[in-house]
Amino acid sequence: MRDPDLLRRRLLQTATLASAAVVVGAETSRSRDVTQTTPETTPEYGPASAPSRAPGPPLALRKFADPLRVPPVLRPRGDGAQLTVRLRPARVRVHSQLPEVPMWTFDGHFPGPTIEVSKDQLIRVTWKNELSGTIPLVAVEVPPGDAERPKNHPGRDGADPVEALATLPPWAAVHLHGAHTGGGNDGWAENAVLPGAAQLSEYPNSQPATTLWYHDHAMHLTRYTIMAGLAGFYLIRDREEEEALGLPSGTYDIPLMLCDRNLDTDADGRPAGRLLNKVVLRRTEPKVISEFTGPYTMVNGVIWPYLEVKPRAYRFRVANVSNYRTFRLMLLDEDGRPAMDAVRLVGTDQGLLKAPVTATDAIALASAERADLVIDFSGLRGRKVRLVNVPPGGEPGQADPDGDVPEPDVMQFRVGGGFPVAFCTPKRSSSFRRLTEADVPADAPRRWVVIPPPGAYPGQPVNTLWEMEEAEPASRAATPAGVIQVAMADGHVRTLRRAAQAYADRTGVMAALGQWERWHFLALTREVHPMHIHGTSFQVLSRSRVDRGGYDDSTGGTTTPLKQLGEEPLAAWEQGWKDTVTVTGGQLVTVAARFDHPGRFVYHCHLLEHEMDMMRPFVVMPHHIMMLQH
Repeated sequence: MRDPDLLRRRLLQTATLASAAVVVGAETSRSRDVTQTTPETTPEYGPASAPSRAPGPPLALRKFADPLRVPPVLRPRGDGAQLTVRLRPARVRVHSQLPEVPMWTFDGHFPGPTIEVSKDQLIRVTWKNELSGTIPLVAVEVPPGDAERPKNHPGRDGADPVEALATLPPWAAVHLHGAHTGGGNDGWAENAVLPGAAQLSEYPNSQPATTLWYHDHAMHLTRYTIMAGLAGFYLIRDREEEEALGLPSGTYDIPLMLCDRNLDTDADGRPAGRLLNKVVLRRTEPKVISEFTGPYTMVNGVIWPYLEVKPRAYRFRVANVSNYRTFRLMLLDEDGRPAMDAVRLVGTDQGLLKAPVTATDAIALASAERADLVIDFSGLRGRKVRLVNVPPGGEPGQADPDGDVPEPDVMQFRVGGGFPVAFCTPKRSSSFRRLTEADVPADAPRRWVVIPPPGAYPGQPVNTLWEMEEAEPASRAATPAGVIQVAMADGHVRTLRRAAQAYADRTGVMAALGQWERWHFLALTREVHPMHIHGTSFQVLSRSRVDRGGYDDSTGGTTTPLKQLGEEPLAAWEQGWKDTVTVTGGQLVTVAARFDHPGRFVYHCHLLEHEMDMMRPFVVMPHHIMMLQH
């Protein structure tokens, strides 16, 4: 239950803020004075945000003031085509009421140019580092104390910038997220290059038509560099299949890159043209910071944009590139009612579904996940509809500052007039087949990854994972620290011993080239962790609830085997091919993957503040080479 005194304080402070709200600057003819308006009377403006020690500034920027920006497209021609993409600084317009924002970009754009290739078309990309200076954002760590959701509003809250950020060199390692390629082309985090050098990567694109994205993956830096703008789309097309399915194409096929961001403020407390990475310093020794969430939602680098559409179907490739935020997307009509009957889910991270699925509830996308959507605007002619982020357990279209959703709107669609063209439901995809347990060999290796609760033993990082190995069953009821017993659905009890935790621990996962494996992710925390496996794709076989009552926090082991409480149904967006899966506290998630490209890779949590403490390497090599190891 929420503290009534806290709610009362927020209501009073929000009223004070709303009465003092101002527009940032008057650079364009679209700027207008909102000094006397409030969020209730002027829905085009972001609401006043939650306070921190003293009332923070309102979000102030006008919603739906700027058109959606669609990134340029690069289409390399022919098999073996060469492409050069430059990482360089640029100034990017994110809102008409703000000056241009300094960013690090691919080819001067955020998102970077969309690279579009055909299935099985091999290309070679030169990622040339032309970055300079320091990472173009301000980072602050707000001290603990009486702060109340300081992440929900712009400004530093009196905290000094993190000085170490100014000492970091502009090194970069580009990872094509979801690519089936060898380890030498994957963008290994420690193989980053400095300005003047280049990363050379080869992508065979031997995978079904899908929506991938590329981003910086340099060791220790991704929570800053992706936020600073180093991300872009990469589309693999199978024109024969896509045309046979009748999916919208050309100008009706639009990528949407979603992220939440924050802004620094000027001397008068108004949002200024500089990105702000503001987190809360939860503990000083050992140092623990909160994850980043921001009050402003960007789509393709524009804050709360609008898109003019015709009354027909459009295809939207949606990617969540936030540091931490999970978007729960829902389409609302002008009256604030769900319009999800116009939305079809046609694909997931790694390709098309067997058949389109009509969305009946909000579509959840954790960090790095994608959804391939078709929205049919033919029944919405002449209307303005909104894509919103629904807070967990909240009402669609309603803000929830306590749930880190100070502003639910994502973007607006303005549906024009003209003759409506209804969308014909596509035929079934020829490239997709749903896996079952029977498709995975019974003797396929099993990998176990446990996400323990914070403080399982002294000195443990708050966010960590344990790479486990199976051991002989314990001979006594109480098992030692780092040993977890799990009662499987078939009654078999598996005993797991912690084999590795830190990134630098020995590499324990050696996968045979071309072999199927089952990976089990067991979360004993309460958070959601999107787990990403490099170099392959997988399908989710099951998601089970687990009674963690047998886990002993004081020892970091189980006293009695953890029991499965039954399987949960998989959401539609989890039933396709994926490369990132959300693992929720108290759940055991099992995926099936085959490793068809050799090399050294990593798997990790894709919450960017967790990445370094929740990343482990693995190696894929031919079976007969593995036999030579001693």
